[in-house]
Amino acid sequence: MTESELPFVLPRIPASAGALIFDGDGRLLIANPTYKAHWTIPGGIMEDDGETPWEACRREVLEEVGLHVDSGRLAVVDFLRPKPSKPGGMRFLFDCGVLPDAALGAIVLQEEELSEHRLLRPARALELLSGPLRRRVGAALAATGECVYLEDGRPV
Repeated sequence: MTESELPFVLPRIPASAGALIFDGDGRLLIANPTYKAHWTIPGGIMEDDGETPWEACRREVLEEVGLHVDSGRLAVVDFLRPKPSKPGGMRFLFDCGVLPDAALGAIVLQEEELSEHRLLRPARALELLSGPLRRRVGAALAATGECVYLEDGRPV
């Protein structure tokens, strides 16, 4: 039976993946998007060709800031409920650890999407992120190695 022959419609839930990237001093990499008001972390929407969350994270980091991330730990999974103006979906956040200063010094921004980047102490970085992303990143920073599950950025 093909998908078009199913007696019901399978739900389509958008998903995205982002990366927490740190320098040797524990500062977090954030970027200023050209298309929204608040700062963000590298990441973006998963492709619908079967791309996994980890593959999306790696691809988006490379596209947006020119960095190669080779390892990462799933830190947060967040389900966002749909709203009239936003589709909601699943958000995967990976802790990609510390990258060498040489790599961080060679960041190349995707100019259509990002205007600048900063490495900031986590508390200062959180102040610049939007509410849901701030809660997601904050939960990842507070976790002690386990993956945290959130709904709308809040613990369940």
